[in-house]
Amino acid sequence: MSVRDEREPLAPRTTSLYDYALFRHGIEPDGAVPRKGFPLPDGPPPPEPGRKNLTWHQAQAEVTDALTPLLADPDPVRAAQAVHRRVAELALTARSLRAHTARMALADEDAARRTARQLVRTGTDAAAVGVGMALLIRLGEPEDVPWLKALGMLRGLADSAIAALDPLDRQAAALLVIRGRDRSEQLTPLTEAITSGDAEATRSALVSLPDESQALWLARRIAEAADLRGLLRARPQDAELLALTGRLLHRMAYQLDSRADILDYLPARAVYEALVRHADRLPPTPEHRSLLLSVALDLHSSPAVLLNWRPGRRRALLDALDRLLPAAAPEPVPGERHADWFRRSRHLPFARAEAGDPPRWELVVVHGPEDSSTVETRILIDGIPLVPALFGKGLGNPPEYLIDSGRLRAAPEPREVQLCEAYCTEGCCGALYVTIRRDGDEVVWDGWRGAVGPPPPVYRFEAAAYDAELTRAEQDHSWCRPERSTARLIAAGLRDRPELTARWELAPSWIGTDRGDPETTVVQLRYTPSAPPPGTGGSLYFEWRLPDEGGPPLARAAAALQRLETEDPKTFASFGGGNDDLAKALGHRPTPPAPRA
Repeated sequence: MSVRDEREPLAPRTTSLYDYALFRHGIEPDGAVPRKGFPLPDGPPPPEPGRKNLTWHQAQAEVTDALTPLLADPDPVRAAQAVHRRVAELALTARSLRAHTARMALADEDAARRTARQLVRTGTDAAAVGVGMALLIRLGEPEDVPWLKALGMLRGLADSAIAALDPLDRQAAALLVIRGRDRSEQLTPLTEAITSGDAEATRSALVSLPDESQALWLARRIAEAADLRGLLRARPQDAELLALTGRLLHRMAYQLDSRADILDYLPARAVYEALVRHADRLPPTPEHRSLLLSVALDLHSSPAVLLNWRPGRRRALLDALDRLLPAAAPEPVPGERHADWFRRSRHLPFARAEAGDPPRWELVVVHGPEDSSTVETRILIDGIPLVPALFGKGLGNPPEYLIDSGRLRAAPEPREVQLCEAYCTEGCCGALYVTIRRDGDEVVWDGWRGAVGPPPPVYRFEAAAYDAELTRAEQDHSWCRPERSTARLIAAGLRDRPELTARWELAPSWIGTDRGDPETTVVQLRYTPSAPPPGTGGSLYFEWRLPDEGGPPLARAAAALQRLETEDPKTFASFGGGNDDLAKALGHRPTPPAPRA
């Protein structure tokens, strides 16, 4: 990117946005770009045009009708001028224009590419330039990278620049993503080092990222921007860099609310190989043991399995990690989470990996080492994790829902089971369902609902092996922390003895551990009075919190069930909300929050 000599503002209505972007960048004393980009030449943009009641399909038809003939014009200068006029007449938002332009069928891709370049390089209107950038998402070539990088510095154009740069220059796209999303500016030293081209400064900024850094949600973009693979090649035995690599890979393999980033990280397999090959350089600390075990779990049952591995290569990496990790962690000291999690999880990625083909049907319950209450059930069929392969929008449902409840048990009568719900709830982005039934000596999974992509096949399992694996999973609580064991035992006790809560007109609503405080067991109960006060109805919720005060989970659960048998929970549990009229009539008010220290 060249730096212009001009020092006076360029005329905004006659100067291309590309030239304006270069000018603004050139006059910045330190060359830094604001997080939201440089403002457009006319100052803050006016409110975007909007047309009420215009449907998505109607807008698509209008954009297609307006732009199709223009983009087939062999003269790019004439076509670009016409696009400027028509875009203004359409009066659509920039987002809508970009989306519909990117999906248009093009009669002549070469002509459209020439017009897109004319728009990007000489366009003076943000909406028209956005049309050109949207076309380059499909049609862009390496020669377009400098123009896209420059325009990505302008406010409102970064998203289009990122989408067009991704297939052409991942590092440039990643830097734009980081700049726009790093609200805390934790990554500013890293981006400055990358921009300077100083590999040692880049390495230092990378390894300085704290473990708890929220910026690690940008793990893939950090790895792409810093050229992590290149750094590992140059420093294959750098222990700090290897530890950072493990953290980034583990974060990329975590599938929470969308497609796992590991599937879009092009050097993923090579970086896994480099990490495992030199993992013996990591000091044998509890943190490093947990990190390598987390990577092993990812290679065994996370979306990382879906990478295009060479036959036997993933198994070889797991075998290498198995040999490297100690057979068991030392006895934990109070508060030492890493050793406790390692002991409970050490066997998961290795114990069932026998020579030959993977089991036809396998259940793996994974509780992350972080201080959180998140636990997922990973379902593997022929070694392939089902939820990432078919849905990819969230974690598998917890074992309490799928395993303890008996939902996965097969009977002659078909039963539909939710395997996963999108993190943002089913009502927003859906859920994955399957129908389970027993057919003679087989268990059949079919009737899929909510899967992304082609319809999944019908899966058939030998019934005896299916039942044996489910029984094993039901009996294996090794993954479970004591507080969660207490919650599961209370839930099981209330399933077996529903009268314990029914006598108080209560029913279990949710039982588990607190999201923010996983050492606390939470019992949430729903109160639905049989004779509510006149003019009221509905239900109220009460929350009983049981902090971990020591003792075996079995004894703690038994004591909780005994208290439910003899004492009305409404007298000691916290009121948690519900029907306002009913709450007022019965004199319930929310418990005020504890004062801050």
